[in-house]
Amino acid sequence: MDPTVQAFLAALVGAVVAGGTVLAWHISDRQQSRVPPVTEPVLPSGVATVLSVLRSSAVVVDEGENVLKASAPAYALGLVRGNELVAEELAELVRAVRRDGQIREIEMVMTRDTGVPSRHVTARVAPLGSRLVLALVEDRTRERRVEAVRRDFVANVSHELKTPVGAIALLAEAVADAADDPEAVKRFAGRMGKESVRLSTLVQQIIELSRLQGDEPLDQPVRVSVDEVVASSIDASAIDAQARRITVVAGGEEGLEVLGNAEQIGVAVGNLVANAVAYSREGSSVLVSARGEEDAVDVSITDQGIGIPAGEIDRIFERFYRVDPARHRSTGGTGLGLSIVKHVAATHGGDVRVWSVEGQGSTFTLTLPRAL
Repeated sequence: MDPTVQAFLAALVGAVVAGGTVLAWHISDRQQSRVPPVTEPVLPSGVATVLSVLRSSAVVVDEGENVLKASAPAYALGLVRGNELVAEELAELVRAVRRDGQIREIEMVMTRDTGVPSRHVTARVAPLGSRLVLALVEDRTRERRVEAVRRDFVANVSHELKTPVGAIALLAEAVADAADDPEAVKRFAGRMGKESVRLSTLVQQIIELSRLQGDEPLDQPVRVSVDEVVASSIDASAIDAQARRITVVAGGEEGLEVLGNAEQIGVAVGNLVANAVAYSREGSSVLVSARGEEDAVDVSITDQGIGIPAGEIDRIFERFYRVDPARHRSTGGTGLGLSIVKHVAATHGGDVRVWSVEGQGSTFTLTLPRAL
């Protein structure tokens, strides 16, 4: 082949190769510089993170009424099942917010499976962007229960205070009308004294119960001698016991100590001893004994009194609850003593339990943490 032709072909091949290389580089450069298409996230950035740390129940619903995101409390509360809202009332509120974009709030009662208590909740629903709706639900069951307890407590206190206050007012009028009869004045004055003592006891117990109402642990528990608490409680009931020929005996282990508040423990044990004396038959005996366990101390008060009906045992620690209202009035009871004992036990991390047979007597056992 002619050298000139060979040179021409070589130059042509080089040009083709160079052109292909340049074309390949341009294609590669365009591919690398091309911006990949961005897929719009289902949830706005950061929403999922915020929902995961909320204590309230949070649910995000899309335009198809599907749950896109729900916090763990929402599932625990029973708001969401799968990807659907279970509460129809809440679902209807979500639809209303999607229609007009207005934030709405509602209070509702969630009824769950049979045997599961209903829950009182408040829901706040707001639009989240143009397509999504956010529902925040707070469980208010505990707050409602506390409010109900507070209302009942105030109502019961008002009712209980009316009795001695009314009695004192009537007796004062009787004294004024019987000013010329010394015997009548003396009799009425004695009854006024008894009602005054009852009123003072009731007020004091209400104050004690209000202090213990939160069942909060003690800040600085101290070592408390069980022997001293028992001796003081027996001494406080000595006059009533002597008047009815009741023997109060201390027994059990000696030298035991518990951790707690000496005043509160003294009130609790004193209430149990006073109840045992009040409800025991004349001429009977009451035993106050202590027994030490590995990490606890049991203080038991046993009487030979009227006992408690089996159907009433579960309710005797309720505030102002009386097994026999007439019997309580005759003994000057307020219906608060055992409730105070229960709260003292809870405050100290202990417990109180009762064994009783109607007509045979009762044994109340207060368990408190032992000071080792």
